Amino acid sequence: MFDKLAGLEARYEELHNQMVQHAGDYSRVGELARERSELEPVVLKYREYKKAQSALDQARAMLSDSDPEIKALAESEAAALSPHLEALEKELKSLLLPRDSRDQRNVIVEIRAGTGGDEAGLFAADLFRMYSRYAEKHNWKTELLSQSDTGIGGFKEVIFEVKGKGAFSRLKFESGVHRVQRVPVTESSGRIHTSTATVAVLAEVDEVEIDIPEKDIKMEVYRSSGAGGQNVQKNETAIRITHLPTGIVVTCQNERSQTQNRENAMKVLRARLLALQSEEQEKELSALKGEHVKAEWGSQIRSYVLHPYQMVKDHRTEYETGNTAAVLNGEIDGFIESFLRSRIGNKK
Repeated sequence: MFDKLAGLEARYEELHNQMVQHAGDYSRVGELARERSELEPVVLKYREYKKAQSALDQARAMLSDSDPEIKALAESEAAALSPHLEALEKELKSLLLPRDSRDQRNVIVEIRAGTGGDEAGLFAADLFRMYSRYAEKHNWKTELLSQSDTGIGGFKEVIFEVKGKGAFSRLKFESGVHRVQRVPVTESSGRIHTSTATVAVLAEVDEVEIDIPEKDIKMEVYRSSGAGGQNVQKNETAIRITHLPTGIVVTCQNERSQTQNRENAMKVLRARLLALQSEEQEKELSALKGEHVKAEWGSQIRSYVLHPYQMVKDHRTEYETGNTAAVLNGEIDGFIESFLRSRIGNKK
């Protein structure tokens, strides 16, 4: 790892020198600057690591000093630097992981109520608020694309977009089944219920990347309706698009404009097709390597226990917290970072 880091640092310096040499060629300087900016985070972290390692080496050298005060100072400094170096090494391993080309994209999140009836719909609404507040904390923008209400404040399905740098890199591992255990507000006898909701996180795709010929889709229009079948629009503005080659169906009725609903539905369809392509490519690669392919999407990833005690636990990493209110208010960085660290540890 450190040989690779040294090579990246040398390339970083070489790019700087080439930028000076080609100062008059703005196009060339731009290309060099882009490559240099991509290397900068890992190079700066590597230099921070080397500086800390040098300080630790000096502290350890002072441990043999005959002066008790100097020795005590060296022991204290070494004790502080050792865990700092370990943390820096983990960060460097993370920075060296192959980059996912989708990481900087905007995100489309789909949340569907699972088992549990009305309570599952209420839990889906809780997850929607949780991710919306998480986006706010990161200064990302959210836009509701489609929703199907239950009529009591819950969602049968809700689809929304999260716009912001790095949104996909942070949220992409939230896909899966989320389970809640609590006494629902709909429960008059105080019984504990267990309900689920499924989350799918998709990278946004533009029309150039995923071209969908008109012959491959079937589009139907109908009247938007609310809970209980009450018409909220007299005009047919809701859209249902079926992708004929794959059978994927997308509906959108959130906007008053048929054109806007169609654009949103196509946006979701393109994201689903990209996810399908990525999944198939991963399966093919795993088959070539002789690896067992595990279907991560749809598996239970997290439990939210709100009664008889308070705990949220990630089943992939065993990370947990008792502050359930904070989690449902968007404080989920601990879960995300714990999972990312576990992936670093699993890399050979």
